[in-house]
Amino acid sequence: MVAPGANIFKYGYLEGSSIGLQDGLNIINASYRIIEPLSQHPREQAIVDAAWAGSAIVTKSADNRSSEVGRPHEGDFDELTLGLIGAPSTIFVGALDHNGTPGNKTRLARYSNYPGSNPEVRNQFLTVGVEGDKTGLYGTSYAAPVVAGYAAILGSKFTSATPTQITNQLLDTARTDTLVNYNPATYGRGEASLSRALAPVSIR
Repeated sequence: MVAPGANIFKYGYLEGSSIGLQDGLNIINASYRIIEPLSQHPREQAIVDAAWAGSAIVTKSADNRSSEVGRPHEGDFDELTLGLIGAPSTIFVGALDHNGTPGNKTRLARYSNYPGSNPEVRNQFLTVGVEGDKTGLYGTSYAAPVVAGYAAILGSKFTSATPTQITNQLLDTARTDTLVNYNPATYGRGEASLSRALAPVSIR
């Protein structure tokens, strides 16, 4: 999977460095959680601000607690998730057992969080296959970067599209015919489809 011209910048989870948005399309993958208030984390506050301003696409791992996105776990909220709910260029990403097809449907991985009852989360939630039997890697932390990669590929084709337009293109072209007993509370918009998202000549 290649996005021509993409530059990758790594930020360590424990680093205190801030994010720096670049010229062109910015995509931020956040495969972690924050339980302290965002006011104590300037970098994460900047990520949330960018998602609300539509100046960067943010792909956020749904988490691995078999729970509804945005609900507390053992009394702790994921403050990064709460800050991103409803932001126009955010996509929450859950994990599937494998990549689905109409003839070999897949289901949500048993560990993956899901949208649940919140209509905003349902509207900005995608799923992708995490085939741990092949890679030895499991978790929504490995699902979210796949969607970040899809966004970068779209950006290399639709060079004038905004982060929000690319976000909506990925959400609007998700598949539901590859999922067992599809419903928005479990799968959000469905399984991300790069081929469908890339199909048009242009996007608006």
